[in-house]
Amino acid sequence: MRRAPPPDRAVGAAWYASDADGTGGCLRSRPEDFRVEEVETVTPDPLGADPGSYPCLLVRATLREWETTHFARRLAAAIGASRERVSWAGTKDRNAVTTQLFTVRGATPEDLPALGDAELEPVGRLGRDLTFGDLAGNRFAVRVREADRPGNAAAVTAALRADTDDEAGDQTVAVPNYFGHQRFGSERRVTHEVGLCLLRDDPRGAVLAYCGSPSDAEPDDTRSARTFVDEQAGTTAPRWGEAAGRMPGPMDHERGMLSRLAERDVTAESPDEDWLWALSAVPSALRRLFVNAAQSLVFNRVVSARLERGLPLSEPVAGDVVAFASRSGPDGAPPRADPDRTQRVDAGRVDVVARHCRRGRAFVTAPLVGTETSLADGDPGDLTRAVLDDLGLDPTDFDLAEAFASTGTRRAVQVRTAVCREAAADDGYRLRFALPPGSYATVLCREYLKVDPARR
Repeated sequence: MRRAPPPDRAVGAAWYASDADGTGGCLRSRPEDFRVEEVETVTPDPLGADPGSYPCLLVRATLREWETTHFARRLAAAIGASRERVSWAGTKDRNAVTTQLFTVRGATPEDLPALGDAELEPVGRLGRDLTFGDLAGNRFAVRVREADRPGNAAAVTAALRADTDDEAGDQTVAVPNYFGHQRFGSERRVTHEVGLCLLRDDPRGAVLAYCGSPSDAEPDDTRSARTFVDEQAGTTAPRWGEAAGRMPGPMDHERGMLSRLAERDVTAESPDEDWLWALSAVPSALRRLFVNAAQSLVFNRVVSARLERGLPLSEPVAGDVVAFASRSGPDGAPPRADPDRTQRVDAGRVDVVARHCRRGRAFVTAPLVGTETSLADGDPGDLTRAVLDDLGLDPTDFDLAEAFASTGTRRAVQVRTAVCREAAADDGYRLRFALPPGSYATVLCREYLKVDPARR
């Protein structure tokens, strides 16, 4: 195994799966270099269906440089609706061209606005909002530019080749199913730090981590505003209203939190309830993401610990918990683990379950820890407990206020996909592949490039 660079290690992704030298290069030099298309699962009723029975308009949107939540907010504002009326099945990155589904409750096709860098196609009506998971996966077409050694891509593919019995043969690669950097923040990776503060019963630290803590990757005015927040946090009479006013235009969430601190004259001596009230200024989806990001850090570190311990990702050892493949999904959808169909593997069944894993019928899992998490036995359970102990966490810590609480689930520790690799006319190449929901294209691509995350 090859050790990953420090930014990867900071979010728990400590290792590459292959020792093969990378190609170098960069992703997303322009949005068209990173295309994402949802593998859709919902079947709508016709556009002419009764709005009383089917109140949600289903819209297929192709977006250029739109982060999903920002687009939803802009779409809602354009039709004069609350953001809560707009729902989607999966969150996508901003620096890309994405095709994905949205529902707009109470809207008609005529309500859809003309928005820059967005093509909106009404495709039918649903009787409910879309929810996270209403997709079978995502298809990716990724262009790698400025590759120093594009010929190395073949060696990377060979090194990642999966031990599998599926029909894709030599094209199937396997990589650790790490959460990518996007999970922890784009320019400033602090989302998990906010979540860790909440889990450690430190809501003041959570607010300051989100609103302060400037990053060198941010613009000067943003860094200056965050520095001012840190300065005020150390005073007995913090000027939170002024701090809110200094936040640049796009920073609505920070401005909302700081305005609430100003409204109650919150200081370091104020009760936790005041700091939690400030946190509640952001949408519930973002509040959940704070704790989700902390779970993701734990998961990444467990996967890395498994690699360090020499435990396989592709098949179980005694004590593991496997999840069987989902029975649902359209033809051609990437295989995915069903966290509701799990089995604890004892020593007598390791070989049998390993065969299921090679055939893509089962997946070794690690926990996204929550209040109802049941840890594995044996070595897999021991290393999970060691990661939790190192972070000062326990599953009971996830018993938080409703917007932050999580019961937990399980996630496959490895992801497999058939990769189609195409040479480009100049200094790069293209990769085409599909991944199950929640798996990150950048995690697969990092194995090919082996560069600092800032170039991905």
